[in-house]
Amino acid sequence: MADQNAEKNYGGDQIQVLEGLEAVRKRPGMYIGSTSGRGLHHLVYEIVDNAIDEALAGFCTHIEVMINKDNSITVIDNGRGVPVDINHKTGRPAIEVVYTVLHAGGKFGGGGYKVSGGLHGVGASVVNALSEWLEVQVKRNGHIYQQRYERGKICYDLKIVGDCDIEDTGTQVTFLPDSEIFQETTVFEFDILMHRLREMAFLTKGIKITLTDLREGLEQQKVFHYEGGIKEFVQYLNKSKEPLYSQIIYCEGVKDNVQVEVAFQHNDGYNEVVDSFVNNIKTPEGGTHLTGFRNSLTKTFNDYARKNKILKDSDQGLSGDDIREGLTAIVSVKIEDPQFEGQTKQKLGNTVARGAVDSIVSEQLTYFLEQNPAVAKSICEKSLLAQRAREAARKARDLTRRKTALESTSLPGKLADCSDKDPKNCEIYIVEGDSAGGSAKTARSRATQAILPLRGKILNVEKARLDRILGNAEIKAMITAFGTGIHEDFDISKLRYHKIIIMTDADVDGAHIATLLLTFLYRFMPDLIREGHVYLAQPPLYKVEKNKKVWYAYNDDELNAIMTEIGRDQNNKVQRYKGLGEMDAEQLWETTMDPHKRVLLRVNMNEDDDSELDVTFSTLMGDKVEPRRDFIEANAKFVKNLDI
Repeated sequence: MADQNAEKNYGGDQIQVLEGLEAVRKRPGMYIGSTSGRGLHHLVYEIVDNAIDEALAGFCTHIEVMINKDNSITVIDNGRGVPVDINHKTGRPAIEVVYTVLHAGGKFGGGGYKVSGGLHGVGASVVNALSEWLEVQVKRNGHIYQQRYERGKICYDLKIVGDCDIEDTGTQVTFLPDSEIFQETTVFEFDILMHRLREMAFLTKGIKITLTDLREGLEQQKVFHYEGGIKEFVQYLNKSKEPLYSQIIYCEGVKDNVQVEVAFQHNDGYNEVVDSFVNNIKTPEGGTHLTGFRNSLTKTFNDYARKNKILKDSDQGLSGDDIREGLTAIVSVKIEDPQFEGQTKQKLGNTVARGAVDSIVSEQLTYFLEQNPAVAKSICEKSLLAQRAREAARKARDLTRRKTALESTSLPGKLADCSDKDPKNCEIYIVEGDSAGGSAKTARSRATQAILPLRGKILNVEKARLDRILGNAEIKAMITAFGTGIHEDFDISKLRYHKIIIMTDADVDGAHIATLLLTFLYRFMPDLIREGHVYLAQPPLYKVEKNKKVWYAYNDDELNAIMTEIGRDQNNKVQRYKGLGEMDAEQLWETTMDPHKRVLLRVNMNEDDDSELDVTFSTLMGDKVEPRRDFIEANAKFVKNLDI
C-alpha cells in the first residue's frame, strides 16, 4: 500500500538535486570504481596523477608519498603549485574550485596541460568528497597558501600561512579517507601503493617518486627513479627470465600529434607480456595503440624473414602469436584528447594512435633489424619454432575442446561429474591424489559437486611450450572438464562449474601443487580468476577430541581458543593433519566440503597489478634461481605453518 501511495505522489518534488560533492558521497562507486580496498588506494593515485601531469608538462621532478601514523596520506610535489588566484567565472580562488567542484581543472582547454592522465577533472574534488578531512598547501608567488575541507565542505577561506623562496613552488595534499564511505577498510597497504608508484616512475622517464611508511612498526621507504624509463620497465619485467638477446629494442617518436614510446625484448620463455598505456593510464583491454604495435611487429618481421631468405616465398608467413612468443613489451602513447571505450578507460579508441604507433615502430624496427642481424635471426628462429609447436598444439587442442551434449561421454574418465547441469549450482573439486579423490567422491553432494582427482604434480606450464602442455593428460582432463577451452578458444559462457575449488594437502607439497594449478589457470584461463570462479579449499590443520566430542581448528589461533575453552588436560587428543588422506569421507565432508561449514578462499586478481603478477609467477615458477631466492628471503618473515 505504501508503494502505491509513493507512486501516486511521484512529482516534481521527488526529483533530487545533489549539490556540490554530494553526488560523489551518494554514489562513490561511479567515480572510483568501488569502496573496497581497491577504491581506497585509488584515492592516492588520483592525487599522484595530478603531480605526474605536472611532470609530463615539464615542471615537476620529485613526488613524495607518505602514509602517516594516523593512516592519512600526504602527497608532495615540486611542480608549479595549484593556481591560487581568483577564477573569474566563479569568483573564488582557483584552488578552491579544483578541490570542491566536479569537472573543474586545467585539463580541458589544452592551456593548462597538453597531455594528462586525469582527464575528467574529478580527481582532486572526488578525493576531497570521500575524505573525513583534506588539507592542501601550495607554495607559489613566494607564499605558502592553505585551505582545509571536511567531507568536501570548506572549513575556512584560502589563507597565507607562511613565506618561501620565490623559486620554491609545489603542492602538498594531506587527506584521511572517510570510514563512513570506506566501511570495508581504511588501512593502506604499502605493497599495493609501491607497485603502482613504481609503474608510474617507469612510465615517466626521470621522475623521482619516494614512498614512505611512517606507521609504527611498519616503517619503511622505497625510492623509484628510472632515467631509462620504459626500457628499464622491460628489464624489470624480464628480471626472472633469460633474455634471448641483450639489447632492449626501443622506438620513440611523434606522429600526428601522438607521442609514441615502445620498448620490448624477447626471452626464452613462452608467455607474451604486453602492457599498454595512454597518458600513463593502463589500458588492460589494449586498443588502437596496441593494434598498431602488433601490426607493425608482424609485418616487419615477416618482411625481414623473406628478404633475408629465413622464410621462402612458398612458406607460410609467421603469425603474430609466433613472433610474440616470449615477448615482454611496453607500449606507451601520449595524446591530447584520448577517447576511451567504456567508462573505466580500459581501451583506447583513437584511430590516429594506431597509425602513429604502426608507422614509428615499423620504421625504427626495420632499421634496428638491419643493424643487428644476429638479434633479428634469433627472433625469427624462435618464431619458426613457435610456429611448428603451434601446429602440433592445434591438433592437441582439438582433442580438448568441449564436445556437444550428444558427445558428453568424452568427459575425462576419472571425473565424477555432478547431476545438476546448471553451472551456477555446480562446483568442481580438483583433488590431489587418488586416495583423497576417493574420499571426496564418497563425501560429496552428488547433485552439485564434481570431483576430478589429479595424479601427482601437474606440468609446470611456465617452462613448457603449448604443444607439450596440451599433451599432458592431467591438463587435458581439466580443460575438457571446465568446458571453456583456452587462449583464443576460451569462452567463459561455456564454463560448466561456477566454482573451481583446488583441494590439496595442508603441507609444502600441497602448496606446490596448488601453485602449479594456479600458474596454469593464470597463464591459460585468467578470466576464471578475474571473474571470481577459482577457490582454494581450507582443510583443517587440527582435530581435537575430548570425551567423545570433536572440534576442528584451521590455524594455531583457533586451536588455542579451543584448548582454552575445553581446558588443557590429559584427556585431550590433538591430531595434526598432514594430508587429506588422513580424513575419512565423513570428516572430509564436515570440515572441507559442506557448503554450510567449510572455509573457502577466493583467488582474486587485480588488473592494476597484472605486470607484478607476471613477475611473481615467472620468479616462482621459472628457471632462474637467483630471483626466486631473493623472493623467498624477502617474504620468509610472512610464512606460517611451514613444514620442515
